[in-house]
Amino acid sequence: MNDEEAAKATIAAVKKLGADVGIPADLKEIVKDEDVQFLSESAFADACCPGNPRDTSVEEIAALYRSLM
Repeated sequence: MNDEEAAKATIAAVKKLGADVGIPADLKEIVKDEDVQFLSESAFADACCPGNPRDTSVEEIAALYRSLM
């Protein structure tokens, strides 16, 4: 098995494990649209946010959440 095949096999195994233990495949199964503002504000206020190598805003974070739903 070459590196690419090994990577694909690992990704498939992690996805299967997630499904086997009931982890949702995406946010739309666990996040409602009305939660996005609170989650975005919380992420922006997190102590780790200033260490992010890219400046962001609450609006950009909300757009990211919505794109994953």
